[in-house]
Parts: sequence; C-alpha cells; structure tokens
Amino acid sequence: MNIPNPIMGGAIAVLGAAAAYGGSLLPPVPGQQVGPNVFPVLIGLGLVACGIAIACGIGSSFEQPEEVVAAEDGSHAPAETAPPPVPYGALKTAVPPILLLFYALTVDSLGFIPTAAIMVAVTCFALGGTVRAAIGLAIFAPPAVHLIFAKLLRVPLPAGLLPMPW
Repeated sequence: MNIPNPIMGGAIAVLGAAAAYGGSLLPPVPGQQVGPNVFPVLIGLGLVACGIAIACGIGSSFEQPEEVVAAEDGSHAPAETAPPPVPYGALKTAVPPILLLFYALTVDSLGFIPTAAIMVAVTCFALGGTVRAAIGLAIFAPPAVHLIFAKLLRVPLPAGLLPMPW
C-alpha cells in the first residue's frame, strides 16, 4: 500500500500535535524543573516537525531510484522495480505492539532490566541484527536507560529480579 506523502505527513503532524497537547495537560511535579510533561511535548513537537517535512516532500529525493550507468558509452540500466521480498515482513510489523504488551504484562514481576533486555534483543533480531549486537545491546542499553530514569529524571522503575545499585 502506497500512501501519498502529504497524507502521511499530515497524519503524523496531527498525531504529534495530539501528543504535545496531551503532554502539556500533565501536572508539574513540585520542586522539580523537569516534570512528566516535558518528554511528551518534545516528542509531539518533533513529530509535528517531521510530519510537516514529510508533507512538504523534504527528503523525497532520497526515495527516487537511481539509474546505473552500465557502459562507457553512457547507456543506463533501469533501476530495480521492486525490492526483494522481506522474509516474515508481516510478522515484523507485529513486533512493536507485541513487545509493548509483553512489557505491560511482565515488568512488575521480572523488573525493568530483564524485561528491557528481552525487548532490546527481540527488536535487534527483528531489525536484522546479529546475535553479537543483540547481546551487547541487551546487556548495556537497559542499565543505561535505568540510570537516566533513576538519577536524572528521578522516575522509579520496577526492580524485580535484578535491582540496580543506584
């Protein structure tokens, strides 16, 4: 299915505006300069900017197939008409909602670190990463995210089976 860029860009911009508006309604936390409203507003404004850029066609030149020069006389070979099929393409689109459901169901019992490690590894595999990359990201990314949330943002995350020392 090929959705025109102005329609998709407009939909993304509307989604971003809704996220920014919803985030702006969150109450501030007393005594903190950065409250729970900051990130939804920033993400929403970023989505609005990206949606407008898509709707205006910024970057669409990167989508145009290039013609390959096939000989010294300057003759061109036509670009490939269709990309090769992606194995399990439809299943890969179901990975994000499945992971969100997995997080919601398991984070309280397993804790943030094991749950996030599983999610990072599965996402890495779904995007075509190697076992080495998946294991490396699953080991280092969740503690880094936990550290940011615990120390910088002061947002508690479930400890579960593997509590962090900070």
